[in-house]
Amino acid sequence: MKISARNQLKGRIVEVRKGTTTAHVRVEIGSGQIVTAAITNEAVDDLGLKEGNMATVVIKASDVMVAVD
Repeated sequence: MKISARNQLKGRIVEVRKGTTTAHVRVEIGSGQIVTAAITNEAVDDLGLKEGNMATVVIKASDVMVAVD
């Protein structure tokens, strides 16, 4: 599969937590750094996402914000 998004991080799924309609998928991308994605439960099932599987996190955002106190 090819995709135009350039922000792609490979890692291992460390947790899949399903809610009522949305799941949180935590992917360790190295050195203990975790990226969390909120996706539908249906997407989790369709992709067969499970703890221990390898996955690529694709980040596509129009805005990135930073805040400090």
